[in-house]
Amino acid sequence: MVAAMVVQAVWYGPVLGRARLAEVGPGGLGLRIAPTRTLLLTAALLLVSATMMGHMFARVGAATLAVKPWLYFMMSGGLAGAFVIPGLWISYTQQRISTRLAMIDGSCVMLCYLAMGLVFFLLG
Repeated sequence: MVAAMVVQAVWYGPVLGRARLAEVGPGGLGLRIAPTRTLLLTAALLLVSATMMGHMFARVGAATLAVKPWLYFMMSGGLAGAFVIPGLWISYTQQRISTRLAMIDGSCVMLCYLAMGLVFFLLG
């Protein structure tokens, strides 16, 4: 969860922060009135995702993961690529959000999930 929050801070900060703000346009859509509430909600939702990911790895088993360590990345990236990002993009199409913004956010989701997979891999 913490690794994903660091990825988000870098992604929406120095890497693509300006591009994202340019995409959401004027009118304050890119600004948060309560950034602390946004941060806490983000942390809580990432904790749910990380907990489910940990449960998934536990069900696979330590013995299997020891001989097939790529499963950490295949499974965490697979969750993002097959479930989370398509769900996000389906929501975005209904809201008529631009493809560019969908790509920025979808890429962040993939990197966050891979970062969480890396943490599980390192903690073994």
